[in-house]
Amino acid sequence: MLSTADKEEPRRTTLPHPADSAQAANSRTWLWLAVAAALLPFANGANTIWIAAWLAPVFLLRFARGTRRKVGLPVAYVVLVTAFAIQFRGMIPIPGVGYYIFLAVWGIPSVLPYAVDRFLARKLSGTAATLVFPLTWAATEYGLSHSPYGTWGLAAYSQYGNLALLQVLSVTGMWGVTFLIGWFAAVCNWVWEEGFGSQRARAGVWAFAGTIATVLLLGGARLALFPPSSPTVRVASISARDVAAPISPAILGRVWYGIASNGELEIFRAWSAATGDDLLARAEQEMQAGAKVVFWAEINAFLPQQQEAAFVARGAALAVKHHAYLGMAIAVLGAQDKCPCENKLVLIGPEGQVAWQYMKARPVPGGEAALQARGDGKLRELETPYGRLSSMICFDGDFPQLLAQAGALRADIMLDPAKDWRAIDPWHTQMASFRAIEQGFNLVRQTSEGRSAAYDYQGRVLASMDHFHTADYAMVSQIPTRGVRTIYSLLGDWFAWACIAALVMLMVLAVRQKQS
Repeated sequence: MLSTADKEEPRRTTLPHPADSAQAANSRTWLWLAVAAALLPFANGANTIWIAAWLAPVFLLRFARGTRRKVGLPVAYVVLVTAFAIQFRGMIPIPGVGYYIFLAVWGIPSVLPYAVDRFLARKLSGTAATLVFPLTWAATEYGLSHSPYGTWGLAAYSQYGNLALLQVLSVTGMWGVTFLIGWFAAVCNWVWEEGFGSQRARAGVWAFAGTIATVLLLGGARLALFPPSSPTVRVASISARDVAAPISPAILGRVWYGIASNGELEIFRAWSAATGDDLLARAEQEMQAGAKVVFWAEINAFLPQQQEAAFVARGAALAVKHHAYLGMAIAVLGAQDKCPCENKLVLIGPEGQVAWQYMKARPVPGGEAALQARGDGKLRELETPYGRLSSMICFDGDFPQLLAQAGALRADIMLDPAKDWRAIDPWHTQMASFRAIEQGFNLVRQTSEGRSAAYDYQGRVLASMDHFHTADYAMVSQIPTRGVRTIYSLLGDWFAWACIAALVMLMVLAVRQKQS
């Protein structure tokens, strides 16, 4: 017989204490923050992993929704600012305390989609609630694109190389990509909150899955069925070499401001003449090799105003001799009283005529903007046997609204002389390729101290050269002579405005539901 002590006691069910459940939920919420913080440094910038850009907002949105807003939103702000500083380390040319002020200000629009979602989404239901976050994010980034730094840091750039997805740029611009990434995060959170057993949540999943599948299928079809088929033209682009003793920045700065001594002026003239002679000689070599369009990188030739006409005349003689087009990217010093430098591209046709002088429209805020005269912001175009040529200069390419002119001009080939630095190599050139897909032109970007590359109007890389891994600083590419007219080039930022309008409608709907 079993003793009383050996008898099995009846099983009892112990319910968790409410405080224990709340503590466990709170712990999980902070775990999602940790996951988001681990993913965000790879969600954009120097070390982008494309899938991290999709996953990080899922977990950060979960954290922002699961904590008190007085805690969650400030913490999300700090995490986003910290991640941005890691993503774009060395890429923002703002010295001293100004850099930290920039980070603090930039963090406000970065956390805004999470804040609007926190206040608005819970007042709506169903699919409408999932649209708050992506609509706000797309609208916010559209607003940021009009800032002095243009599209730097925007989410769509994280998807560089995903050409099937990026074909949507030709329809919606960057804002369509941002919307899809944000919508994915919101739908995941909806399923997370309601469970996959919820019929409404499953409907949301299918709506998103159908949309992204359609975008990828249509993008893949565009790549496979409608690739560039026009004849190509040989384009050669070159960057200056150190053919003379490098001039010190201090001397160059005093020359720019017109306060150099006679001895310093002689050093500058010798350096400038040697560099200019080498650029012209190498341009002629490329023309002799068959290049019909030759240009060099941003401000590769520095000239006093008094020497500009003679130097351009030498370039015109080369163009006539070889019946080619020559783009001379020069810095003319002392041309204006207010700003000591004109940063421009002078394009010369095969008859020796100057087709245009395009001055950089968007000098980088800070030191460059203080030293360089700003152009009129009007892109130029020239009809040639090799398509319609146009040009921008470096930072100009970060502004989709400026480059919208290229679509209106029906540009076929965009020449882009540029100058970067190691920290933004190859990121800045990859950004420029988005403008080619948006506006339907073929792009050749020659970059001193960075990545030079040529792209067709669907974003395929046609040629590439890294300044830090070459000796001759020359790139030759075969460029299609015809571009296309895209929906985005015709309708502009229609999708961004649609997002803004839809967000306003959701706000009105939320107010009405609260009153009813």
